[in-house]
Amino acid sequence: MKDQLRVHDVSVSYYGNPVLVDVSFTFTSGNLIGILGPNGAGKSTLMKAMLSLIPNDKGSVEINGKPIKEVRKQIAYVPQRSNIDWNFPITVKDTVLLGTYPKLGLFHRPKKEHKEWAMQCLEQVGMADFANQQIGELSGGQQQRVFLARALAQQADIFFLDEPFVGIDVSSEEVIIGILKRLRDEGKLVFVVHHDLTKVKQYFDELVLINKNLIAAGPVQEVFTTENMTRAYQRPFSMVEGSEVPL
Repeated sequence: MKDQLRVHDVSVSYYGNPVLVDVSFTFTSGNLIGILGPNGAGKSTLMKAMLSLIPNDKGSVEINGKPIKEVRKQIAYVPQRSNIDWNFPITVKDTVLLGTYPKLGLFHRPKKEHKEWAMQCLEQVGMADFANQQIGELSGGQQQRVFLARALAQQADIFFLDEPFVGIDVSSEEVIIGILKRLRDEGKLVFVVHHDLTKVKQYFDELVLINKNLIAAGPVQEVFTTENMTRAYQRPFSMVEGSEVPL
């Protein structure tokens, strides 16, 4: 049975200013979904609202009919790199090991099998050789790979990544998108806040296009159109293959 994530009439405001207004959509597992929109459109806010990390003015988010708080162990979240304290003294291996804690519980120490699993996750992202380094010593792309490894360690069913490709090298981006596509093929549901419009058709199956309001949601070929992008970005749009940018 496929997992279903349903967002219904979600609205969010900051200090009385609306950031999201009546956003609704439904997706099922086995999809890699891009969340698109111009700067300030509410993309990261939407992801945080879906995760119940911020309060909604109204609306609901459910997975298989259950509120997020009841199914948190099914969910893995990779925040924006700019929101992480990279000076915190922790090794790469211990960072990934944190991903086992949701299922371990707070008062249980990781056992040998958990440590071996953390190393397997590091191997998947090509970072096993850096296991004993401090996280702050790594490049941006390496840090992003480690946090993806931490998400993999959670053995989740639904993955949320907020701008994972910002400020990283090409090889890291290729590794990360390859893993996200593999997760999709394994039947997981993956949401990615994304900004590089030239990669949209290459990376995603479905899209959520927003600018405070929902512009469109669904398959890439239906959402990623000149009309929808012009509405979202509020300027004329060029949809020439490989150069999908505002004019």
